[in-house]
Amino acid sequence: MIDVLVIGGGNAALCAALMAREAGASVLLLEAAPRAWRGGNSQHTRNLRCMHDGPQDVLVEAYPEEEFWQDLLKVTGGQTNEKLARLVIRASSSCRGWMRRHGVHFQPSLSGALHTARTNAFFMGGGKALVNAYYRSAENLGVQIRYDTPVADIELEDGRFVAAYVPAREVQGRQLPAERIEARTCVLAAGGFESNRQWLREAWGQNERGEWPSDNFLIRGTRFNDGVLLRRMIEQGADTIGDPTQAHMVAIDARAPLYDGGICTRIDCVSLGVVVNRDGQRFYDEGEDFWPKRYAIWGRLVAHQPGQVGFSIIDQKALGRFMPPVFPGATADSLEALAGLLGLPEQAFLETVHAYNKACQVGTFDHTRLDDCHTVSLEPVKSHWARPIDTPPYYGYPLRPGVTFTYLGLRTDETAAVHFDRRPSPNLFVAGEMMAGNVLGKGYTAGVGMSIGTAFGRIAGTSAAAAAGHEHPEKENRHDRETA
Repeated sequence: MIDVLVIGGGNAALCAALMAREAGASVLLLEAAPRAWRGGNSQHTRNLRCMHDGPQDVLVEAYPEEEFWQDLLKVTGGQTNEKLARLVIRASSSCRGWMRRHGVHFQPSLSGALHTARTNAFFMGGGKALVNAYYRSAENLGVQIRYDTPVADIELEDGRFVAAYVPAREVQGRQLPAERIEARTCVLAAGGFESNRQWLREAWGQNERGEWPSDNFLIRGTRFNDGVLLRRMIEQGADTIGDPTQAHMVAIDARAPLYDGGICTRIDCVSLGVVVNRDGQRFYDEGEDFWPKRYAIWGRLVAHQPGQVGFSIIDQKALGRFMPPVFPGATADSLEALAGLLGLPEQAFLETVHAYNKACQVGTFDHTRLDDCHTVSLEPVKSHWARPIDTPPYYGYPLRPGVTFTYLGLRTDETAAVHFDRRPSPNLFVAGEMMAGNVLGKGYTAGVGMSIGTAFGRIAGTSAAAAAGHEHPEKENRHDRETA
């Protein structure tokens, strides 16, 4: 019998598999996706938020624990477990040495990359390179890996894992039979339910305009996170945490594909101009805070607008100050022409932009700090980076909500154990997006999803190996003492 069964194929699952294997456990990893699409949402990431008390190779200055905690506290509005959050924060300071040993390389923050040179370590080659490095290391260490192997059910006995069920399926023209896979311990790291359109519909329901908002959502992450395993765990009495409507939800280009659009579909110029809905009206403060702390609120804001659509409007002055998206914006030499290209009501749109321009109090513009350019006598206010939109050509980007991952998940503790009626399972553990709601009740800040996945993936792998009788040479609760 295998010691540790890992269900999932992204960052958290791979960290768990590697830690368990390092401890001497035999490990089988089941990835629902085919090999070409392996890696879950991790393949679309590009950085890891890291606590550090001084400059460290690709990280500048310092980003101490308390500042990281306050950033997380602010975006979550206090909906976070401080004990587990601080565990993640501290683990983020010491994991990069371990990551490097498994083939991950880092690079400095690119200019225009959300001003994260101080807080985030970027993966050389992005998330796909990180995932590939981990798979190579896992294979070299003897981890068994199976692709095209979704798990549809878990057999439990009084909160103890017994076996996983893989349904019959067709893979590359071959019909494969159903399977029952036993293991001494198990790590669940199979993601949220964001690609389950019906579950999203149930969660979001119908709004006062008679719309089903989630029908207009795009899934910027993997199509394989359908939440089947999460739902089965909930049905079997696992303790849950999180609101099913809360998610890492970003305003992305409305022309993006339904699934797997990834990072390149995000629109990063919001704070440099204004955002209007389909009625030509502004609806939120575009300059509330630095973009890394606020970019992930905009998907939810757009989700509450008519038709779940918005439009980011900038002028020529904004060019060169943000990472350009994959699709070019609509371009016009007049605001009237831009309204026509975007299908906006011309008069309402012009009134909105003119009122904004008139309200701008331009001081010293500096998009790298909370500057003194703001609006007066305008609702909603624009707190920073407010400059008139008056220099053609003008640009407009259509926006839709882009869901990265959902926050409804399984309640856990510092050992990563799944809980049943507030009691930890002795041999069933959880990591990654299936438990991120313990730390992220709402909101998001750049790179923290990878921090959570890395920390709890490593903890879950260590705990699972220990439950199977294999002690890791350096327990995760002591962390790596290497200098990252």
